[in-house]
Amino acid sequence: MHDDRKDLFEIFVALVLNIFFLLLIALLLWPPGKATLALALAKGYVVLWVILWAVAALVHRIQSWFRVNLDDRPNAFMISNLAVSCFLQAGWAAFAVLTIHGFLPGVPVWGMVLLYLAGVLSCLAAFFAVSSFYQGSLYRLVSLPLALVSFLIFSLWPAGGRAIFGWYFRLWGGG
Repeated sequence: MHDDRKDLFEIFVALVLNIFFLLLIALLLWPPGKATLALALAKGYVVLWVILWAVAALVHRIQSWFRVNLDDRPNAFMISNLAVSCFLQAGWAAFAVLTIHGFLPGVPVWGMVLLYLAGVLSCLAAFFAVSSFYQGSLYRLVSLPLALVSFLIFSLWPAGGRAIFGWYFRLWGGG
């Protein structure tokens, strides 16, 4: 497969996985009556995809302007892409935790376990979306563990997620 088609194929697969994930979450959360979490996450995924396209274009423009690429400045190129992909992953983890916390009141323990499982799986689905734009093995090696650790940290300290990423959510009308 040609490189330009490989990139589009990765993006297409990630988009399909996001849709599949939302359907799975809706079915998984139907028994405790919290299937609407899938709608809240769907809104978040739409925003994530818009942000991914915009940030990728902006980062590419900035990197081109400063001649930051794999040939001229490989370390700066990789570090800047890693920083962006990690920021997006941690931002999604904070969004997932804060969204789940809105669905927790009145849910039995087994329902809470399902909600947190949905949150972890949403981080995995967001990882596929982010890694479709930042495809290097270094980015993937760091981004997924960071997303899961961020989800755990923000689950234990949701105020931290709101403090760090609250401005980020307000940019698009979120919490």
